[in-house]
Amino acid sequence: MARTLADARRWVEQGTLLCQGALGGLDEESFAAPSLLPGWTRKHLAAHLAANGDAVGNLVHWAATGVRTPMYSSPEQRVADIEAGSTLPGVDLAAWFDRSAASLAEAMAGLTEAQWAVEVVTAQGRTVPAWETPWMRAREVLVHAVDLGTGLGFADLPVAFLRELGHDIVGKRRQAPLADSPEVQVWPVDADGVTWTLPGTESGPPVLVFGALADCTAYLAGRGGEQGLRASRADQPTTIPTLPAWL
Repeated sequence: MARTLADARRWVEQGTLLCQGALGGLDEESFAAPSLLPGWTRKHLAAHLAANGDAVGNLVHWAATGVRTPMYSSPEQRVADIEAGSTLPGVDLAAWFDRSAASLAEAMAGLTEAQWAVEVVTAQGRTVPAWETPWMRAREVLVHAVDLGTGLGFADLPVAFLRELGHDIVGKRRQAPLADSPEVQVWPVDADGVTWTLPGTESGPPVLVFGALADCTAYLAGRGGEQGLRASRADQPTTIPTLPAWL
């Protein structure tokens, strides 16, 4: 079943609570420690999450008022804001996240059915209806709740979200076949009717990757999961293909 607006908004709430719980348990030293994202501390990631709440809020404002309001003034400004935010005390970053999340929730709650259909432009230049913004935010708060590295894993995320995230990631990955690889088929063994296929540039039998939904989705997202997976090709065990970056 395709996600609904209500689904996406519920996932935003769930992801926001997970991030707040993770950030609320950090002291200053823990805030400054590395996140699971290469090159970023938890402060960088917290600043990104807070700034993203403001940025998605800009798109909601655009939909509500008709006034063109880009997510960020420029890609360079987005990077600069994250770097500046990474120097703030952890308590200030947690408060910024709370403010931006609350403001975004209030703005979304105020949109009418007609306003949800208003087209806005994402930071990547895609023109989408405003009803895509909760999904954009849900991906940020739920995936990055894991990336904060406080003990949460993909198995802690909503099952329906994991299925939808897998569909979303595979849709993007299909645009660029895997180099020097045959087709890869990912089979979540605990998700009936779900199979994800990634095209490759090599011919021959596909590589079949099996595992739990959480591990399969983490693998597709480039967030590990391989330790819970197994792979075969032409009925013989094989190595699990390495995937390029997702985002």
